Amino acid sequence: MKLSKALFISLLLTHSLANAQSYVYVTDVVDIPMRSSNKIERDPPNLLKMLPSGTKLEILSTENGWTKVKYEKTIGWMISRYLTSKMPAQAQLEKLRQTYNANKLLITKQSKRNAELEAQVQTLKNKNTLLSVKTSKSKAEKEHIEQVYKDALKLEHGNEKLKTQALQLKAEIQLLQNNNTAGQESSSRNWFIAGALVLFFGFIMGFIFPKRSNQRRF
Repeated sequence: MKLSKALFISLLLTHSLANAQSYVYVTDVVDIPMRSSNKIERDPPNLLKMLPSGTKLEILSTENGWTKVKYEKTIGWMISRYLTSKMPAQAQLEKLRQTYNANKLLITKQSKRNAELEAQVQTLKNKNTLLSVKTSKSKAEKEHIEQVYKDALKLEHGNEKLKTQALQLKAEIQLLQNNNTAGQESSSRNWFIAGALVLFFGFIMGFIFPKRSNQRRF
């Protein structure tokens, strides 16, 4: 009676487990056989596979302490007490090891990527420094060119003033030359008139004085 009650409770728990979970795992004991039927047969054997601890199985149904499961493309029966809804510690450890290795690889790749990015950042900084230097040089050259242009404008303005002054001086020189020529011509004319007058008075004197001398003699 007690055995029947215990078997009933076990079947009830197994049935509840099958309804509550879609997947179960092989426990961490030994490799557990998967069979083609829900009983152990040795002649001929109904063994399909030996599944190691932590193997994930899809539950299809349960019956009399056996669970019908699917592994990859194989469907078979396994004893229910060797199945658990929790991932065994060994499988968890392996999963954690795989996760750790994957994360370690990811960290290595990320570190390499970070190093590449840092190198690119340094290259950009160097380019930015060179660009800043070129910008400073360009600014200084621009200021120098602007100053030269301003000086050139001042020189051009001064040159225009000098040209104007030169033209004025040239006009004044020309006027002085004209005045000097006119003065020379007037002086020459005056000297000519004076000479003519002297000659005229000399002629008169030469004509008058001899006559007076002759009159005195008579």
